[in-house]
This record gives sequence, structure tokens and C-alpha cells, in this order.
Amino acid sequence: MENKNQIVLDTFQFRSACKKYDPSKVVSDEDFATIMEAARLSPSSFGFEPWKFLVLRNAEIKEKLWDLAWGAQNSFRGASHFVILLARKKIDLVYDAQYLDYIMRDVQKMPDDLMAPRKARVESFQRDDFALLEDDRAIFDWACKQTYIALGNMLTVAGFLRVDSCPIEGFHREKAEAVLAEAGVLDREHFGVSVMASFGYRADAPHRPKTRRTAEEVIQWV
Repeated sequence: MENKNQIVLDTFQFRSACKKYDPSKVVSDEDFATIMEAARLSPSSFGFEPWKFLVLRNAEIKEKLWDLAWGAQNSFRGASHFVILLARKKIDLVYDAQYLDYIMRDVQKMPDDLMAPRKARVESFQRDDFALLEDDRAIFDWACKQTYIALGNMLTVAGFLRVDSCPIEGFHREKAEAVLAEAGVLDREHFGVSVMASFGYRADAPHRPKTRRTAEEVIQWV
């Protein structure tokens, strides 16, 4: 049996940002479902799951995003699947928001007598520890950080399955959100675009080996 540690490291060595996909190859339903389940099961601060995942198949929306999402153009040309990760806004994430009540009571099954202390802890965290209540952007950016946890898990699971991927930040957020809102797939009061990602199979081998700084440079034992 292959060493588990080596399997993990081989997964990370395999993964690279795919710049050119083979449009003739399609990720299986089973593999893509596993990638998305990894996203759904990802951890988030307080377990609030401040995200939503749009699996974009609509060719008309892709066409409208073409000039606005310059980092996605190579993916639009041949990726099997394309995902837009949305992050929730302050209206849903402030400590007394209805959405957080739903998460704590209906999803996390928290007893009523623990709700008030939990909300108090969340308020203290948002107001004092991380200063998230200073403006609407602060708490949205915090939610975006959570989506990157899901993104990382999606990329890693894809690599384990030998599915190629590419994380994408090359887009104009305001204009991309306007396109999605016009198409009726984005409620801008509650969500904003955080990041995008594509999945498929590489058309060419990577041009060079993976480059990273040494462990000695990035890991400090104290």
C-alpha cells in the first residue's frame, strides 16, 4: 500500500494552475460531485458557512463575462466545469442576523439556552477581536476569507482525483456581479462574488516544475 503521506504530497505536486484545458475531456459527474461536496463540507469561522457556489453552465452568461473576467478566458475556452464562489454580506453575518439564527438553531441544532451566549460571543468577536463592524466591506472581506478555505479544499480534492483546476481572481467584481444579477442568479443584497475556479483536464503538461520557497524560509519553530 502506498504511503499516505506520499499520496498527499503527490497530490500537491500534481496540482498547478491550468492555463489551457482540453475541451474534449469532461470531468465525470462522480468526480465533480466529490469536488463540490468537499466545498460543502469545508470548515468556516463559527461554522457559519458564509458561501454559495454557482456552477456556471450558461453560455450566454459566460459570453457576457468574457471581457469582464479576463482571468477566466482560458477556462471558458475548454474547462469542463466553472464555479463562482459567492460570499455573504453584512446583512446575513452581523451577530444578530436572521441567517445566523437559522444556522445556529436549524443547522447546528443549538439549544435555545445557548443561543444568547453564542450571539454575545459572536458580537464580541465581530466588534472587538476582528473589528468587522466598522463598515460593510470588512465583514464581506472576512466572509471571502472563508470561501478560500472551501476553494483550497476543492483544488486539493481535484488534484487527488487527477482533475486539473485553476483559481481565478482576474475579474472586475462590480461588473461581474452586475452581469450575474441581471441574469437572475445573484442577489446582490445578500451575496457578492469572492473568487472563481475552473476544473477540467490539461491540454499540455506544465512548462516547468513547481516552484516554491524552501521549508526553512517559510516555517519558523518558536
